[in-house]
Amino acid sequence: MPLFGKKGGQKATTVFFATDVHGSERTFRKFINAGKFYKAQVLVMGGDIIGKIAVPIIKEAPGRYRATLQGRTEHFEGEEALKALRDRIGTLGFYSKILEEDEFQELASEPSRVDAMFHDLARERLEAWVDLAESRLANTGTKCYVTGGNDDYPDVLQSLHRPGAESLIACEGKVIQIDDAHTMISIGFSTPTPWKTPREISDEELGLMIGEMIAQVADPTHCIFNFHDPPVDSTLDTCPMLDWNTDPPSQIVKAGQVVLHGAGSKSVRQAIEAHQPLAGLHGHIHESAGVAHIGRTLCVNPGSEYGEGILRGVLLNLSGGKVESYQLTSG
Repeated sequence: MPLFGKKGGQKATTVFFATDVHGSERTFRKFINAGKFYKAQVLVMGGDIIGKIAVPIIKEAPGRYRATLQGRTEHFEGEEALKALRDRIGTLGFYSKILEEDEFQELASEPSRVDAMFHDLARERLEAWVDLAESRLANTGTKCYVTGGNDDYPDVLQSLHRPGAESLIACEGKVIQIDDAHTMISIGFSTPTPWKTPREISDEELGLMIGEMIAQVADPTHCIFNFHDPPVDSTLDTCPMLDWNTDPPSQIVKAGQVVLHGAGSKSVRQAIEAHQPLAGLHGHIHESAGVAHIGRTLCVNPGSEYGEGILRGVLLNLSGGKVESYQLTSG
């Protein structure tokens, strides 16, 4: 059957899902353009959308700058070199701020101001992304649904909730009717990690949150579970086991081999097993891209290579309460 063929005369809905862009400008722009490229009516961004680092660019003299990026200090001259640097920083998912030498020294001694600057830069980029989505998707019929992840700060995520926005919808905690036959619920919180990220809760709390959302769904078998945390031991959550007592957390090695384990959520798996939704859309574990079936439910983690500007995703073709076909993508 063709990937996006129609069955029984029913109109199919194409969903494109990606996740864990972590602030990458190039990757997010590809995501917004994916609707047109893949002829998808629905775009879903599954969490961890905010970057992790703000890079200060020090103005040493008119037209001369320096910056430390990925452990290496580099010097730049001219506006073209400055633009190329900021573009590279943006592709990596980082933020940048041009500072005079004295401003940089003052900030370096005040962590609270550094933190406030980071949050301001993150909000600024997120607001620009909302602008981009509203502009690119206007009058196309494509809707873009976005949720935060465990790495995303709640105050920054408020920028997604723009009054009057028509194309980009903050979907977390809501039951979304994506077409006449299918719904979607979204939760971006994760179970605890060694990094103590902003939106972590216990697996028990996550289970309660999931239960409250499912209770609002008329027919879970026609619903997509867009949960950032993947189901435990599903192959979508396989990653190195870490020693939480070291700083930073280090990989556990036995007999010369890195120990791997399933780092996903028991509550997510139990909810999928019990309710057998249409599909599970997951992320969080970048290196564990793949597809798994839990009963009738197709569960997907497209993985993430955001720092290279690569958009990894999955296309789902939905019709009559079924995933008629799917395809992992990368580009």
